[in-house]
Amino acid sequence: MDFEQSPDHYVGTARVGSGGKPKKAPVPVKIIVAGGFGVGKTTTVGAISEISPLTTEAEMTSESVGIDNPGQATMKTTTTIAMDFGVLTIDQTLKLYIFGTPGQSRFAFMWDDLIKGALGALVVVDTARIDDCYPAVDYFERAGLPFVVGVNTFNGQMNYNLEEVRWALAVRDDVPVLSFDARFRASVRDALLVVLDQALDKAIRARST
Repeated sequence: MDFEQSPDHYVGTARVGSGGKPKKAPVPVKIIVAGGFGVGKTTTVGAISEISPLTTEAEMTSESVGIDNPGQATMKTTTTIAMDFGVLTIDQTLKLYIFGTPGQSRFAFMWDDLIKGALGALVVVDTARIDDCYPAVDYFERAGLPFVVGVNTFNGQMNYNLEEVRWALAVRDDVPVLSFDARFRASVRDALLVVLDQALDKAIRARST
């Protein structure tokens, strides 16, 4: 019995077309989502990831009272104790691997490992507790990693406008400050695309010099 030849077949996990050339795998890009405790980092990763996100959430107990402050208007009952992880395919040439950092200062020692190989970062800000995000902004400035400040619009509201947030955080003029909603995929996607633009601009400047 004759069988019709399929235009594509597989060698291992690579699809091979009729021309016999395997399609190139997308370029992996590591992006960091950082910020203070309870600003929406885990929500951000979960909203955008095309896979079930890996989280390391633990229940908050009475031992954390006075140490972990998620804010007055929150129902947060868990906290990230290691990292969050998600994946987003931009197109056939680019794939994002998204790592969310823990927000508490006692886990700051993990950041040096998490940012290895990263091309950029999204610093998530809650305008009700802007000062909680100073450490993240300072960290990425010292590390020389391109970053974007993303103001999470909890319930669609911000206590301050974007220029006031820029002034409060004292970020450079070339650092984008934008608003987004961590609950919605399209909004998170747009914020991450700005991070990619920042990383690309840095790469172009480095090559030109």
